[in-house]
Amino acid sequence: MTSTSQEIADTLRERIRTGALRVGERLPTQARLAEEFGVERAAVRQALRVLLEDGLLRDAGRGSPARVAAWRCVPEVPQPTMVALGPRLTEAFSARHVRIDAVCLTAQSLIPALGEPLRLIHEGRLRPERIDARILLPSRDINLAFPVSVDAGSAEDDAVHQRWLAMRNAQGQVLQLNLQALRGTHGIDVQVTFRALPFTPPVKLYLLNGEEALFAHYMITRREEPTDSGTLEMWDTVGTESLLFSFERHSGQRDAAFVEQSQKWFDALWETITTDLTLS
Repeated sequence: MTSTSQEIADTLRERIRTGALRVGERLPTQARLAEEFGVERAAVRQALRVLLEDGLLRDAGRGSPARVAAWRCVPEVPQPTMVALGPRLTEAFSARHVRIDAVCLTAQSLIPALGEPLRLIHEGRLRPERIDARILLPSRDINLAFPVSVDAGSAEDDAVHQRWLAMRNAQGQVLQLNLQALRGTHGIDVQVTFRALPFTPPVKLYLLNGEEALFAHYMITRREEPTDSGTLEMWDTVGTESLLFSFERHSGQRDAAFVEQSQKWFDALWETITTDLTLS
């Protein structure tokens, strides 16, 4: 029994979704797919065209079978940043030129989210040629809105600030080292740049390849952290648990406008009121 082009597309889509066809893996040749599904090559070409339009395939039409780009699985219900950010970054890294722009309090969420795309690069299943990352973090010289001591004006103020500053610098350096290491190991052109914000960002924003904006509110909570001299009580955020909302350029005028305006906002900050930032 032969299959229709739509049935072929649905079958291949399911193989991508379940991981039977993995990100970066080449599909079988059109001849082999035609033999498997009992159809002419024209039906296979139509099925592949559907998957290309859906963004599930890349590198088509270059004399060899297309590669799997990623399974686009944006959940209807927003998920915590720790859960949602990794898959979105993995898909972004399937592009030849990867562009990541981020506004955040620290790089705490970015570091684990980069684990999967970096692993796939090391395995040879993702092959970006260039990676540009621009990160906006609060300046060390401002009075942060958060984290701050619960007892404002106390001797704990400086301790809370120094704790945040140490995290900002350490996490930023890890992020930078992990990405820049790809130059030596895989010959990828990598640029990672930080600039300092003159204010505390009330939200976090990730812009991926100019095509997607991921947005989350920082939720303030009271935290206690033990130290050698006692306990620091502070108003702080748990950024990894903030719900991440996704807006995609191809998902209609509303989403496209949000992505476009978010990119313009980021670019304006980058080019105007922010300053050079050295992680030290």
